[in-house]
Amino acid sequence: MELRHGAYAAFQCAAPPAKVEAVRALWNQRQTLAIDPARPPEADTAPGRPELPQLVLPKDVPRRSPFTAEGHAALMHSIAHIEFNAINLALDAVWRFSGMPPAYYTGWLQVAFEEAKHFMMLSDHLQSLGYAYGDFPAHDGLWTMAGNTRHDVVARMALVPRTLEARGLDATPIIQVKLRKVGTDAALQAVALLDVILAEEVGHVALGNHWYHWLCERDGLDRAAFYADVAQRFGGPRLKPPFNLPARQAAGFTEEELASLPTGAA
Repeated sequence: MELRHGAYAAFQCAAPPAKVEAVRALWNQRQTLAIDPARPPEADTAPGRPELPQLVLPKDVPRRSPFTAEGHAALMHSIAHIEFNAINLALDAVWRFSGMPPAYYTGWLQVAFEEAKHFMMLSDHLQSLGYAYGDFPAHDGLWTMAGNTRHDVVARMALVPRTLEARGLDATPIIQVKLRKVGTDAALQAVALLDVILAEEVGHVALGNHWYHWLCERDGLDRAAFYADVAQRFGGPRLKPPFNLPARQAAGFTEEELASLPTGAA
C-alpha cells in the first residue's frame, strides 16, 4: 500500500471504529509504506462519516450547563466531534496535496494517529457516562474551512492548524477551569484527558506553523500579508482573547505574530 492511497481509504471510512483502526494500521506500517508525492488528488469529496451526530448550524447547537450530567456529556461530545473532524483533516492533508516532502506526509499521518487516540479517549469517557458519540447534535465548522482551502495547501496550513486548531489551545484551559469548578469525579477525569490532548495539540499546531513558514519561503510569500489575504477570502474567524500565549509560543508562533494578536491577550 502507498501511504497517500491508504490515507484516502481511511478518510473514506464512515464508521468511527473503522476509521480509527485504519489510521492505526497506517501508522504501524509507516516505515514500510511508499510515498508518492506526485500522486494526483481524488475528486473533491467529503470524508466518510456516520449518520449521527446530526449536523446543524453552530447557532442551533443547544447550550447546556456543564454542572449537569447531561451538560457534561454534551460538552465532552462536542470535543469528541472536534477530534473526529481532526482525524479527517489530518488525513485530507496527507492525500490531497501533492508535491510536498516526505516529512510532510508522515507528519500529518502522526497527527491523524494522535487525533484518533484523542477521539477514542473521549468516546470511552462518554461511554462511562452512559452516552455515545452521535447522541448530541453537532456542527460542521471545521470541515467547512477544509473545503474552502481544498485547492491551496498554503491556505490550508494558514487557516486550519494555525487558526482553527490554535483556537483549541486557547479554549482548553478555560474549559478545564469550568470542569474543576464542577468538581465531580467525571469532571476531574475530563480535566486529565484534556491535559493529554492539549499537550499533543501544541505539536499539531507547531506542525502547521512549520509547513506554513516553509511554504511561504518556498513560494516567496510574505507570511503576514498572505495570512491576512486568505483569512479574508476564505472566511477565517476573527481572533478573540484570551489567548494561551505559552502554548502558542511552544507551537511555533513568532514573537511578531504573538504581539499582533488583538489587545487583551493574557
